[in-house]
Amino acid sequence: MRAGVLRHALNLWPPFLATGIHVTHLADDWRHARVELRLRPWNRNAVGTHFGGSLFAMTDPFWMLLVMRNVGRDYFVWDRSGSIDFDAPGRGVVQAEFHLDDATLDDIRAQTADGAKHLRWFETPVVDASGTTVARVRKQLYVRRKPGR
Repeated sequence: MRAGVLRHALNLWPPFLATGIHVTHLADDWRHARVELRLRPWNRNAVGTHFGGSLFAMTDPFWMLLVMRNVGRDYFVWDRSGSIDFDAPGRGVVQAEFHLDDATLDDIRAQTADGAKHLRWFETPVVDASGTTVARVRKQLYVRRKPGR
């Protein structure tokens, strides 16, 4: 599937559509993604700021998708763990960006060359329009080369 097609599909995916999560960019080379979330009545918490679950959900699939598309079908790539730290109240439009570089991919391939599993942490800041970090989301991926590949 092409990146642009998946971007449109994700924007129509019920968990994203219902919470107001919008994928604004997914690079053709699967190395960069940008997602935003606008504050709406249905994604506010009791104090009128972004619901933490929506902030976490806006980052959920992207590290796995980017790594999976870049290492190829010879690897298992799964989300293993995740956490979120809240730094400031989220109001208005917030966004998260994901950048996957050659050094990270080279390290993943080196760590899994002998078939061993590799657990890799990625951290993504969620920022508001002024650039203030609202939350930091950490995701851990499990990556392993498939047997016989």
